[in-house]
Amino acid sequence: MIRRKIHEKIFIHGSGQKADSWEQTIAFMEDKDILKPELSQLLQGQTASYAALTSSFAAYCEAAASDRLDLCGLSLGGMLALQFTLDHPDKVRSLILIATPHKIPKLLFAVQKLLFHCLPSTAFQTMAFDKKNTFALAKTMKRIDYRHALFKIKCPVLIVCGAKDKTNLLSAFCFVRHIKHAEIKIVKDCSHVVNEEQPKRLAEIVNTFYDTIR
Repeated sequence: MIRRKIHEKIFIHGSGQKADSWEQTIAFMEDKDILKPELSQLLQGQTASYAALTSSFAAYCEAAASDRLDLCGLSLGGMLALQFTLDHPDKVRSLILIATPHKIPKLLFAVQKLLFHCLPSTAFQTMAFDKKNTFALAKTMKRIDYRHALFKIKCPVLIVCGAKDKTNLLSAFCFVRHIKHAEIKIVKDCSHVVNEEQPKRLAEIVNTFYDTIR
């Protein structure tokens, strides 16, 4: 018989990363027993789309040996954690959103798409998805906007953003304004991938947050 945990921590990487991007941060964590799903593997051969990804991530969370989850996601990973929290509020104990957009910035998205077109397929080997699936996923995310649903979140929420990540700083303050139990931490001398740029500082912030809700 598998003994269910009271709480399970799940850290979800961004679209420009893989699951091992969390390793440095977790090395500084008090609790190192943390799940790190590989997003491309969750799809099990399906073409990438936001609907398929949210559904696959939800199935992964539901299968976790825990009554309630502590979700922590960066960028795309944060969006997946946010969506699961909205869909399954009774399953989530806490939520950490790192460099997470509340909606897709259309101009930035268009520029990024143009840049990605110019990259060879080999450049996507360190990203969450290959070139084909990166573009397939992007096409399904254009209309995402969570502003009108944020008031539904009732669990403790931590918002983390790098001081140099100007686009997502706007989203960070939007989250704080619209989520009742949210607090915010801005990481100095850091841009988007906080878990890789400032892993020790991020671990300190996350450890403190978990201590407060323990």
